[in-house]
Formats: sequence, C-alpha cells, structure tokens
Amino acid sequence: MPKRNRTNSSARKLQKVERTAAEDVHVRIDHETALQDVPIGDNGRYVYGIIEAGERIPFGRMGIGGKGEAVYTVNYQDIAAVVSKTSVFIFDPTRENALAHEHVIETVMKTHTIIPMSFGTVFRTDDDIREVLKSIYASLKDVLKQMSGKLEFGLKVNWDRDRIIEELKEDDEEIRRFHQEITRKHLQSTYLARMQLGRMIDKSLAERSGLYVRDIYEALRSCCVASRDNKPIGDKMIMNAAFLVKRQRETEFDAVVNKIARKYGNRLNFKYTGPWPPYNFVNIRLKLERGTAS
Repeated sequence: MPKRNRTNSSARKLQKVERTAAEDVHVRIDHETALQDVPIGDNGRYVYGIIEAGERIPFGRMGIGGKGEAVYTVNYQDIAAVVSKTSVFIFDPTRENALAHEHVIETVMKTHTIIPMSFGTVFRTDDDIREVLKSIYASLKDVLKQMSGKLEFGLKVNWDRDRIIEELKEDDEEIRRFHQEITRKHLQSTYLARMQLGRMIDKSLAERSGLYVRDIYEALRSCCVASRDNKPIGDKMIMNAAFLVKRQRETEFDAVVNKIARKYGNRLNFKYTGPWPPYNFVNIRLKLERGTAS
C-alpha cells in the first residue's frame, strides 16, 4: 500500500485521463522592468505565486533567505502576488532555499488556490509586481479559474525488473522455450542467441508495463480532472505521472490509489505524494530581461 508523502518525492503513452493541455494554461511574460540595475543592498521582492485576493493578506514571517521576512500580498484588483522582501537577487537552489520556497506555497494553499511561480523569481518593488499583474491580468484570471479548488498529486510506479524478467521466462511460452534451448544446448552462437533473447524480453517488458500503466490510468480516470505524463527515471520506473484532483474528491482519489496498489501487491511499488499546487498543469515562467539604463 503506498504511503503518501509531502516530499518532492518505459511504457509508451497509452490511453490517459482526458486532460487539459498544459498549453491551455501557459503564461509567458517578457518583462523589462524587473531587476533593472538593482544596487546591492536595496530591497527586492521574492515572488512565490499568484492568488485571488482583493485586499492585502499577511501570511506570517517565513520568507526565503533565513531572516524570517514577512510574507504578504501585493494586490492588483482582485488578484495578488504572494511575496517577501529580500536583499538577494539570485538565489541558489539549495535545500534550505527550496524548502523555504515550498513552505510558503504549502502554507498559502491551505486557504487559497495558488499558481506557483518558478523558484528564484525576484522583482525590484511592489509597483513592478503590480505592473506585471496588470499586464497579464486576464490570463491570470483564466488560469486561477481553471485551477480553482484543485490539487495536484504525484504518482511514481516502480517494479522489480529482474523479478518481472524471471516471470516472463516462466509465463511467456516463446521466451521460456528459447531460454531453455540456450541453457540446454549451449548454442554455439551464444552471443547472438542471447541478443535475440534480450530483444524478446525487452518487447515483452514494454508490453507488460504498458498494460500496467493503462490499468492504473483507467482506475483513476473517474476521480480526477486531468493527468500528465512525465518521463520515467531509470529502468525500474514504469510510470511517473501527475494528477489534478478536485479538493472535495481528495479522499476518493486516495482510496482508489490504495485499491490499485493492493491489486498489484508486491509486483509494483507505488510512491504517492501530495497534495501540491498544480505545478505540472500551469507554467508561469517570467522571462526577466535587464533593461537599458536611461
């Protein structure tokens, strides 16, 4: 049974959950006012994400950088950026900084739908942030509407590849016979024979992993809004997916994940993480350009 973690914790793409394409909620901004010749020591603004809010909201003293800076909102009409002050304009992606960034987002998402910004997004002033919010207001409202009340969950599925290969040698008649022939007759062209056996096994592994992945997606189809494939890591991982789930269906989704995990017993290992903001379903990446000094 998978244990859900809050840590940042190959079959070809088969039938997947009907999903919102990432491109439908993609926002890219070219903004020339950010970080223009900032003097060392001047205060900047580290941006964590975007929420719906008509008034300034304080979230507490937990800002990135280790100084316990206050986290608050910079508002434009009924949307707002969640920010904290900083004198550092290039943040190294250390574990401490990454955890601080993540902690703020997790705190905010308890009460708000937050569209997370990429790590290390820094502006000079609150006014610069308001200008960006103003320039992409319609796009941000659309994204917030689509993501409202939804959470992301991650699901990684691994198998014991060697164990599966041994099962194939027993269960697949063609592979079993060929393997027995190599073992029993000590074929003269052992290298070529083993190469052929390897290709047969790889083909069967792809087919079997595809069946497993399709079955998992089918089981989760009814209780999620969207899904996204990510590239599996290593030869033991057969599935690396993200699922978008309505907040009120979190318990149902959790139950289905555990049910499918029980179905496969020790054959598959499930790593289940979340809830997260919709990292895999929204891409707000600010392209910050150094402006020309006047």
